[in-house]
Formats: sequence, C-alpha cells, structure tokens
Amino acid sequence: MDVLIVEDEMLLAMDLEAIVEDSGHHVVAEAASLEDVEALDGGLAPSLAFVDIHLAHGSSGLDVSRVIQQRWPDAIIIYVTANVSKIPDDFVGAHGVIAKPFSHAGVTHAIRYIAEGVFDPPPRVPRPSNLATAPRLEERWANS
Repeated sequence: MDVLIVEDEMLLAMDLEAIVEDSGHHVVAEAASLEDVEALDGGLAPSLAFVDIHLAHGSSGLDVSRVIQQRWPDAIIIYVTANVSKIPDDFVGAHGVIAKPFSHAGVTHAIRYIAEGVFDPPPRVPRPSNLATAPRLEERWANS
C-alpha cells in the first residue's frame, strides 16, 4: 500500500515510517499540519493515511481527514492519537483509531488487517485489539 503519514512529532513520524516500510509498504508522503496536506501533490494516491489529531500550527487531524476524503476518497484513514476522546462517534468519516502510545507489533498487525481489506476484502485475519474501527470500515468491506 501507499501510505500517507500526518504526524507533527518527528520521532513518531519516523517510527510509523519504519513500521510501514518494515511491513512491505511504501510511505508516499509525510505532513505535519493541515497546510502541509493541502500542499501535497494531487497525483499521490495513498491507500492508507495515519493521521494524528493535534497537529502543527494548531491544525486538526479531523480537518485533515476531510481533506483526504475529498482528494483521495478511496484512502482508509486511521487516527493515531493519545486523544481518542476527541474523536466524534462518526469518526468524521475516518475508518479507525490506534491509541498512542502504540507498539510496533500492534501497528504491524493493524497494517496487515487493513491491507487484506484493501486488496482482498474483507480481511481474513482477526481485527487487532489495538485498532478500533468505525462502522464505515466494516460497511465498506461488507459491500465489496
């Protein structure tokens, strides 16, 4: 999968990038704010986006989620945040959340689960316990 990482803490962004690459996928872009995401090349086609909630310059991952949905409507959006309580019940159209702090193994399992859902839905492996999914994701795979 091609993955977009939206995280303003450089060490966490680097950690996510390493996990994605170790899982056999490719990071196509990284951003630290809403403005950074808006400035990305429209030719990108991420299959998956990991998005923090509190971003640089006072921007919000919830707003980033809306931009991603408009520009790349097929991308699966997973919030990666310590502020799970800030996510509305509808996930603002996103597909799930992984709470910080996260483990390498937990994110690796979540990536595998999502990759199966993207390439051969629905996933055959059980949903990892560290990944809370929105009804939107289950509906997407139920209709495929």
